[in-house]
Amino acid sequence: MTKADGIGSPARRASRAAGRLALAALLSAPAVLPALAQDAKTPIKLQLNRLEPAGEACRTYLLVDNRGPALKSLKVDVFAFDGEGVAQKRLAVELGPVAERKTVVKLFDFAGMACPKIGRLLLNDVLACEGGDASRESCLERIETETKASVPFDR
Repeated sequence: MTKADGIGSPARRASRAAGRLALAALLSAPAVLPALAQDAKTPIKLQLNRLEPAGEACRTYLLVDNRGPALKSLKVDVFAFDGEGVAQKRLAVELGPVAERKTVVKLFDFAGMACPKIGRLLLNDVLACEGGDASRESCLERIETETKASVPFDR
């Protein structure tokens, strides 16, 4: 056996190193799959950030914090209730597009409703959700609501 054919030859060491790298890649592959699945379950946070008068309307500032894949469209159904809990206004609001791992602020008005008359906002449903492998149902599951305004914002 010559030195080049021996166990300690540079070619043999390179071959063993390549084998170890391939094994390490195979063993780490299962760890990548849950990370991809988790991406589909990352929350979309909707925060009612502010209400302010805008003439005869109440201007609503909604912060959209998308921790997952980009969304081409995110259209939601929102109800405004008065202080007595009675539904007053309903809006379909397009919050998209929202880039991957991006936070944006969207504005919309509840026409003909003064801000002090709003006692609560309700995210009633997701009407449309497009982007990646998102569906209306999966986006609804991912949405978490919170408020910094003086009124609750629920789903």
